[in-house]
Amino acid sequence: MASVNVTIIPALDLLDGRCVRLTQGSYTAVSVYDDDPASVAKRFEEAGARRIHVVDLDAARSSGNNRKLLSRIRRSVSAVIEVGGGVRTDDDVAELVDAGIDRIIVGTLLARDPEQVARWCAGGKAIFLAGIDARDGAVMVQGWESGTSIEDIALARQAREIGCAGIIYTSISRDGMLSGPDIERTNMVAVSAHLPVVLSGGISSASDIAAVIEHGEPGIRGIVVGKALYAGKVDLAAALEMAEASRPDDEDEVSW
Repeated sequence: MASVNVTIIPALDLLDGRCVRLTQGSYTAVSVYDDDPASVAKRFEEAGARRIHVVDLDAARSSGNNRKLLSRIRRSVSAVIEVGGGVRTDDDVAELVDAGIDRIIVGTLLARDPEQVARWCAGGKAIFLAGIDARDGAVMVQGWESGTSIEDIALARQAREIGCAGIIYTSISRDGMLSGPDIERTNMVAVSAHLPVVLSGGISSASDIAAVIEHGEPGIRGIVVGKALYAGKVDLAAALEMAEASRPDDEDEVSW
């Protein structure tokens, strides 16, 4: 299998206004890394990041939101910002668009009301990405606190059909564990969806990134790196350089 061309996307998870990481999505296993997420985003950009992955964990479990903080993060960087967590109503979408967010990730609503997401995609006012979070192939929703009977591959195909521009695929069992990415399952999603897919969960080292580049299907276009950055196991600038070396000169890494 030929190497794939990926974008490294640093992750910024927001909970109670702080930059945190969860272990396997558990709100009882929270590590706080910084009280000023906007400054973290700025450091990511200074290291060379052109895209930043943000999750509003409060909004994801319907316990408030960090929209004002998202606006401050937007003002602090020029990078493409993709935001997920709690995007369930027209007002949610409008607030994120007004805040200048470039990509909006829909997860719970995609699983529960795909027709609403289809209407948003058809509206043309924002670029929507499907947030598909799964444990052993079964989609989880509501901040990973509720299970469904929906298979990740089936939801990926539906995301393409309703007009999503890409997929953020998270293997929950790997997330925050620094145990290596689930390349096999992400490849299955990419092959099934025929959309750009971002792998999320499990990245623990530069060698993990290299493995995705070497063994990933062509549809894998990005890698979210979270806990490994905060734990000092991955150097963002070096990871970005590694990914850049795999990308053709004429390819725009943030076009979708």
